[in-house]
Amino acid sequence: MADELTAADARHWAMLTRAVFAARRLELDALNVFPVPDGDTGTNLYLTFDGALDDVIREHTTAGILGTASLVQECANLSRALLMAARGNSGVILSQLVGGLCRYVVDGGFTELDARQTASAFALGAQTARAGVREPKEGTILSVADAGAEAALAAADRGAGLVEVLGAAVAAAERALEHTPEQLPELKAAGVVDAGGAGCLLMLEALHRVVTGDWSLEDELALGGGEPPLQRRAEWHLPGAVAPSAAVPVPRGGAPAYEVMFLLDNTDSARVEALGERLAGLGDSLIVVGGPDLYNVHVHVDDAGAAVEAGFAAGRPHRVRITYLEHVVESVTAGLGVVACSAGPGITAVLEGAGATVVPSVPGARASAGQLLAAARATGAACVIIVPGDRDTLMAAEVAAKAAAADGIEAYVVPAHTTVQGLAAVAVHDPSRPAQSNLMAMSSAASATRNGAVTVATKEALTWAGVCRPGDVLGVIDGDIAFLDTTVPNAAFEVLRRLLAGGGELVTLVLGADADADDVDAITGWLASERPEVEVEIIEGGQPVYPVLLGVE
Repeated sequence: MADELTAADARHWAMLTRAVFAARRLELDALNVFPVPDGDTGTNLYLTFDGALDDVIREHTTAGILGTASLVQECANLSRALLMAARGNSGVILSQLVGGLCRYVVDGGFTELDARQTASAFALGAQTARAGVREPKEGTILSVADAGAEAALAAADRGAGLVEVLGAAVAAAERALEHTPEQLPELKAAGVVDAGGAGCLLMLEALHRVVTGDWSLEDELALGGGEPPLQRRAEWHLPGAVAPSAAVPVPRGGAPAYEVMFLLDNTDSARVEALGERLAGLGDSLIVVGGPDLYNVHVHVDDAGAAVEAGFAAGRPHRVRITYLEHVVESVTAGLGVVACSAGPGITAVLEGAGATVVPSVPGARASAGQLLAAARATGAACVIIVPGDRDTLMAAEVAAKAAAADGIEAYVVPAHTTVQGLAAVAVHDPSRPAQSNLMAMSSAASATRNGAVTVATKEALTWAGVCRPGDVLGVIDGDIAFLDTTVPNAAFEVLRRLLAGGGELVTLVLGADADADDVDAITGWLASERPEVEVEIIEGGQPVYPVLLGVE
């Protein structure tokens, strides 16, 4: 167990928090009834953290400090990235909660935080979040954060260590969350706790798990949700209550019709203060945070144009988003767009040749929901089909599809789990056909493509086929390691035997960046000898990790 919070702990906490939000986003969405029952709190929290971590990783890669950044560097970059990536009321408040914590670290120049400093950092985060909301309400994320901070400080005053301090914060936040229906009539009427408060609790629990060592790669990938605190919380729904997503929508009671958000720069504190006064007169749920060079503005109004005009009067607004309850007004054109993931330059060329907008996605750097959403918008189409191309990105694609729908874009996901399935799906795309016809044809093509791969182990690991060691060749069938071998051609022969056992007319070989010409000749020679009736298509994919990907249709 840790006695100090280090830069590595901060990285692990950020990744685990993103994974927890991804795993629990639909549950948090179902709790969302305040300030408006638009069912997007979980999605907004996830997209806020997901987009911010993308920016931090990009910044650290460019600076050559990826994985080695100091605690101050991690906090400085994460704070700004969250401010820029914040989505919705909950995302903006979250950005300030984490931003205040980060400011404590940056201003103090800390290389690590002890128990007292960690409690003080979280307390500053809670204060910063509350200060950013023009009319703070009890029974929200603010109440939960305050309770956690107070308990952390009290534990630190008693001389408690880091684990105990964070344990006290988690327990207090959980109790505060349970009381939120008593504080907000909207929550009591729906029979749920506050969605943003639940997100705050999950974030605290993730930090507690990091410092206790009670976390794993499965948690980070959101695959191990069977253990607390990742499991679904029955206590978040009051006895006899119907989940808001299944119940009659909570009446809005004449609340403003639009959510307006934008980033603001080229301004000063006096003009920002005047902007706050102007927006307060136009609507509610006002949050103006950040500074001194960049602010994030959020408000609910009936006159969206007036809110944006107020932004222009205060400085330079950009990334303007105008939401009408369930959708965002964006500029889209008619037609159908396709967004597809690519693991290599050759694959990208094929996908772009078929008319797709391509998002890079390779092992260790999979496409995020934010990247897929940006690509969907970039198509300019009113309807978009997203083709993930690997299992890890499927969930991100589903999140992006939901967020795109909120942007006024009709979005669907083809369940393509591998590159060859993605290629098969995009190959049958026909922009002249209706969206539903394309979706059915592309999904059918993906599911009809049996897939396999060959790769070489780089470290010792336990697999379904036994223990592999560096240099072992692994035969992969439908995403699972099925057997171990000694050479790439022999492994490819066995993969093809299994894929072709049920028949097939077309074999696709997608060659990786490390593919050996002699190995390729051996594989095509085996096909010509053993299965002369099948057609063979070779694509110079250029993907890493896998010398050859194989598909059978």
